[in-house]
Amino acid sequence: MIRHRPAGSGHPYSDDTEQRSPVHPVAGEPLRLGVRTSADADAVHVELEWRDAAGTRVERHALSAVARSSRGQAVDGGHLASAQARQNRAAGGWELTLPSVPSGAELRYRFTAQRRDGAAESTRWFSCRVAAWRLGAADAVRVDAASSAPARPSEVEVLDDGERILRVRFALPLTEGEHVTGFGERFDTVDHRGQRLDSMVFEQYKSQGAHRRTYLPMPFAHVVGGAGWGFHVRTSRRVWFDIGASDASRLVVEAETDAVAEAAAIELALYGGTPTAVLDAFLAEVGRPTELPDWVFRLWASGNEWNTQAEVERQMALHREHDIPVGSVVIEAWSDESTFTAFRDARYEVRADGGPLRLDDFDFPSEGAWPDPKGMVDALHADDVRVHLWQIPLMKMRPHPQGQARADADAAIREDVLIKEVAPDGSLRPYRNRGWWFPLGLMPDLTDERAARWWTEKRRYLVEEVGIDGFKTDGGEHAWGADLRYLDGSHGDVSNNLFPVAYAAAYGRLLASAGKAPVTFSRAGFTGSQAHGAFWAGDENSTWEAFRWSMLAGLSAAASGVLYWGWDIAGFSGDIPDPELYVRAMAASVFVPIMQYHSEFNHHRLPSRDRTPWNIAERTGDDAVIAEVRQLVHLRERLVPYLAAQARESIRTSRPLMRPLYFDHPGDEQVWAHPIQWMLGEALLVAPVLEPGVSASTVYLPPGEWIDVWTGSAVRGGAVVTASTTRDRVPVFARAESWPALASVFGD
Repeated sequence: MIRHRPAGSGHPYSDDTEQRSPVHPVAGEPLRLGVRTSADADAVHVELEWRDAAGTRVERHALSAVARSSRGQAVDGGHLASAQARQNRAAGGWELTLPSVPSGAELRYRFTAQRRDGAAESTRWFSCRVAAWRLGAADAVRVDAASSAPARPSEVEVLDDGERILRVRFALPLTEGEHVTGFGERFDTVDHRGQRLDSMVFEQYKSQGAHRRTYLPMPFAHVVGGAGWGFHVRTSRRVWFDIGASDASRLVVEAETDAVAEAAAIELALYGGTPTAVLDAFLAEVGRPTELPDWVFRLWASGNEWNTQAEVERQMALHREHDIPVGSVVIEAWSDESTFTAFRDARYEVRADGGPLRLDDFDFPSEGAWPDPKGMVDALHADDVRVHLWQIPLMKMRPHPQGQARADADAAIREDVLIKEVAPDGSLRPYRNRGWWFPLGLMPDLTDERAARWWTEKRRYLVEEVGIDGFKTDGGEHAWGADLRYLDGSHGDVSNNLFPVAYAAAYGRLLASAGKAPVTFSRAGFTGSQAHGAFWAGDENSTWEAFRWSMLAGLSAAASGVLYWGWDIAGFSGDIPDPELYVRAMAASVFVPIMQYHSEFNHHRLPSRDRTPWNIAERTGDDAVIAEVRQLVHLRERLVPYLAAQARESIRTSRPLMRPLYFDHPGDEQVWAHPIQWMLGEALLVAPVLEPGVSASTVYLPPGEWIDVWTGSAVRGGAVVTASTTRDRVPVFARAESWPALASVFGD
């Protein structure tokens, strides 16, 4: 066997052994050609035909053996990583790197593998054009600029293969003292000046800050300081940013495109004014947050091992016993893990046409995992707890599906509701998930209204009859590759980033059609996600470093217009956090828009890794944890009216609810020296403690009069102050004029 896939799997940050890299060769730059073979291959060579105006030149090169890699797979700890991680094979990969490719040429090539038994096997011929960078016309970038925007693009270049414009590159000016922020949810820093990043939706399992990858990118940024401005590259394709890394005076933007004509190959919106004015202009273009009900601001609780009705009810009873009120419970492992529409152990007749089932179609055996789902939900509602169910936008195909899952897969193909991919012979076939989570699963095209309705109707009974209040719309990152084809004819390079936006929107429409608020809880998104539900920061370990990364993620998401945001308090993966990290993280999360804890599946091994306060206390022997969390959650309950009112004001004004200090003080350099502080609404300044062993914390208070909410002491701003802090109290200051209305919130 010998295999070459020119575009590989579509992994944005890793080349597969059997691909061409770059997929579009660039004149004067190296070109890597690779194949994968069966283990009996003894040698591989490639025949190259270079065709240009001067004629055809033929070359023959031997490939070198390399270790095989595929889809960026790596080994890491944790439940999800066990699905992701496969050891790379020691043999089976072959590659050749050409140091430079000629300009103006078309390349035609094929590979031949020589087996040890003397037989040979060749691939088909592949071809590609060599592109070259050249100066572009000024109108290659279509600019929509506010009169107050001080910047304009310059140094326009295009990557031209002789038939199409593949990329556009241009520069925007940066002046001394300007800071560049935003770009969606980012985990590593607030100010990206001096760095490089890109805009690709990607599932980076843990350590997002170290890898500088994100589930929720946006090609949008603020430039704060100086005159004040911002920009939005109006594309869903991949965009790269050099933010003064190569030249401190230039912000270089490079965007994928697929234009026949050079004119208006890419669009750029430029906004002027304060960060709030810039964000308001951006949200007016891409969509503003939809107001969610007040109860979303109460505590969310979940654990992946709460996978029976008895365990959910037990955990909710423990919350009541310990007087730790819960507003929402998220049930992750509820389904049969096959259809993701039926409760595990439920009995029903397979619907051969793949149509939606109703509650009456199910029998729930008393000895099953979920003997009475509706009764459970009704009882939780009676206790003022909302219920959310976990979802994945894939049809699981490993192991081979049986029963309703088989009928659903057959119906999805028959009804033509799936994303497709280009097969080796050029035909279209259903896309099979290339990610490491649910590999080879089928993927419904939720960007298409008809297909989305087909998918969500299967879940209608959960909302209308069982009474579910929302969905955790997880795993929206699995559309990989430019060769994907969506039902509207668009390619993957256009629509892959948009998939998670459509995913949350589709479930929101289902909930709204049943008369419920469109409460979705997603980790993936892109431009336009602002209008669709709530978000959390994704998968992380229980470390202080991850705590810091998550707070940075919340601030950058807020700066990009995401209103309802939270994180897995103190991390969800691996062993439990120590009591100090757990309580510090809980104390900070009182002042984050969505307050929720969660824990990863651990195969029910003991000791438990649940992130409940009582499990932390039992595991560590620190009984004070429960009382401290009780006090913090009651404080959060008292804050809910304030948070709800401030969320409405944020939607009206575009000033983020969890607001980086530069929004209110764009010209104050001190805010950049204390980047992980924020305003929560109009009145509260929050400064989380992000290191262990801290008893006094430095806080920058902008000019004005402030009140320490824990002592009631007045403090003059415009200075760095030292705040004493116990582990269950994050430094918080209120604007003096707002304190009379808030004093009772902090007085108990």
